Amino acid sequence: MMRSDSRCARGFLGVLAVAMVVVLGSAPGVVSAGESQFTGRWGGPIDPDALQILKGMTDYLGSLQQFTMHTENTYEDVLATGQKIQFGFSTNIVVQRPDKIRAERTEGTAHQLFIYDGAKLSIHEAGGDFFAKVDVPDNIDDFLHFARDRLDLVPPAGDMVFSNAFELLTAGMISGFVVGEAEIGGVRCYHLAFTTPVVDWQVWITEGDKPLPYKYVLTTRDDPAQPQFVTVISNWNTEPKIDKKTFEFKPPASAMEIDFIHVDGSTSAR
Repeated sequence: MMRSDSRCARGFLGVLAVAMVVVLGSAPGVVSAGESQFTGRWGGPIDPDALQILKGMTDYLGSLQQFTMHTENTYEDVLATGQKIQFGFSTNIVVQRPDKIRAERTEGTAHQLFIYDGAKLSIHEAGGDFFAKVDVPDNIDDFLHFARDRLDLVPPAGDMVFSNAFELLTAGMISGFVVGEAEIGGVRCYHLAFTTPVVDWQVWITEGDKPLPYKYVLTTRDDPAQPQFVTVISNWNTEPKIDKKTFEFKPPASAMEIDFIHVDGSTSAR
């Protein structure tokens, strides 16, 4: 988290939630859909076809060395009264393996920039005109572990962002099935639905030999209000030309530097 303004840290959560759902896929491999580990751990049925489609997506994402995309997102906050309030934001994301991410997030008049360059995580909050930097691991997987464990930045659907994404997504799965087919932004997709003890989640994956996620919905099961997080992804470019300056962080001269606060109470060194 950040010392000065929780909105910047919260914004980072949102960017990771929507951007990193597609940053990393699982390592290439073959799934035998009939194997016993893909029977619901709590006895529920898991459709082998749904697993095969999901595995195809994670494998394909894992094979991409760089890509860009745009997302439109909504999330719900639950008030003490139980009332749900919906908010929305958009992101533009650039990913270059194995160690670079750039995300720009806009919510209303607020604009935030997040850059991971393989050595540091840098965040700039334009509205408050402040920024923070922290040393981080030199690869995306370890960086995300660090963000979760040391900075208390845990994105929804975080299991989908790691290199062993398929293993994490299927661990603890109670049920899963193919809902059917649908069009998202004019693109024909498979609609899949899965359940774990704490979350229901749905994903829409394009048909064909380049399976990409175009939408996902997370519904919290362990909150009586069952708030949702929804992301619609568009403008996929799996062969972008990326300037190396894309991942350079140069805060405005007027911006004030603040600290990250680590989970143990320590702060990031300047």
